[in-house]
Amino acid sequence: MEESLEDSLLMDDGDGVGELTAQTVLQEIENAWMNERFAPEILPHQSDLVDCMLQQIAHMEENIKRLDKNDLRALVHRMELDRIKYVISSYLRARLEKIERYTIHILSEEANRSPEEAYLTPGELRFAKEYLANLETFFKTVALQHMPPNFQRFEANKFTIKPNLQAHVFLRTNQRVTGVVLPGMLNEEIDFEEVQANCTLNIVLKYNRKLKLEYVIL
Repeated sequence: MEESLEDSLLMDDGDGVGELTAQTVLQEIENAWMNERFAPEILPHQSDLVDCMLQQIAHMEENIKRLDKNDLRALVHRMELDRIKYVISSYLRARLEKIERYTIHILSEEANRSPEEAYLTPGELRFAKEYLANLETFFKTVALQHMPPNFQRFEANKFTIKPNLQAHVFLRTNQRVTGVVLPGMLNEEIDFEEVQANCTLNIVLKYNRKLKLEYVIL
């Protein structure tokens, strides 16, 4: 399995097409998965990473087919593939759950972003719009049509649910650090004792959109 994950993949890194190993892409997906599961709001999509890993999975499945079904390597490789598939599906489910929970808020935020800054993939955006349309149809059919005329209009702003951006989250640094700068008005810096120096750290902080760029949210 380790040999398979060392294959090089081509992907758009924002500055053009770059080359990454499958192992690096998998690590990035796992970080995105953890962040998406525990961040209170929906985060920018990582569709390039997902697409690259799905291509790698298809390639690895073809290689497994060439092995004898009783070969121990085939069993180990399939177990690892199942783990990777679980991470990807869990990541996508977490995003869909947030879209369903915060549909109106997410669509409102997305309308103010340029295509380059979009948090949703085209498929997710289409799903969100269809979900909102179905929600409106449901409310009109079940309740609003039975109300007096002046109460029959579906006012989306009254159904808006926003994520709690004041929630506290556990963070784990992506690399060894000796201190942390807390984003805010004062950019307060916290230095850790020598026994903790040059170690990865687990921290509890109030959620901040800047944190997800530097840490893994737990």
